[in-house]
Amino acid sequence: MTAAVPSDPEYLAGAVDLLGVLGYGALTAFERLAEDARTAPTLADKVEIAQLAARQMDHFDRVAVRLTDLGSDVMTAMRPFHAPFDAFHAHTAPKDWLEGLLKTYVGDGFAADFYREVAAFVDADTRALVNEVLANELQAEYVVTRVTEAIRADRRVAGRLALWGRRLVGEALSQAQRVAADRDALTSLLTGTVDRPGLDLAAISRMFTRLVERHTARMARLGLQA
Repeated sequence: MTAAVPSDPEYLAGAVDLLGVLGYGALTAFERLAEDARTAPTLADKVEIAQLAARQMDHFDRVAVRLTDLGSDVMTAMRPFHAPFDAFHAHTAPKDWLEGLLKTYVGDGFAADFYREVAAFVDADTRALVNEVLANELQAEYVVTRVTEAIRADRRVAGRLALWGRRLVGEALSQAQRVAADRDALTSLLTGTVDRPGLDLAAISRMFTRLVERHTARMARLGLQA
């Protein structure tokens, strides 16, 4: 059965932006995970991370199909997000394998929470795809296990990773705000129109509070101070 395609041009532009973000996010996540696999300390870790990377390419392919349904092209949809994503990754380059794992869990987790919030305002088919693409329970479980093992083995690791986690969320918050501010179509999904009610300023503030609270919960799961 073919997925439904909304016809409102303003809405479509926002949905395409959201999917473009996710497509480029999946592509860059694949690249980073492939690099993490290269530097993984054990063969089992290499296999695990390589499998996580492969899932990202599956996510990319599914986003590309939905963009085609919406009358767009994945390469075109991703183009506006090259610069902000690349700048974020340049500013948050991990120094070692553990920092790379934490970036996957904390940085990507914060971004995923933000895009889930935006997805509340898209059509059911696109929203279902967004939520499926952003589901990361297996990835989170793996990262939590490996990071907590490292902390138990050397408590000095905890302080360094806690500082790294705080830096990551600050950069991720700035990136989310920058992307939303720079893309009017994406912002309109959140703020709404006359025909499509959205969030007012107070509700947007509460949304960012929720994002920070979820970040704090992720750090607590690792035994780290947010």
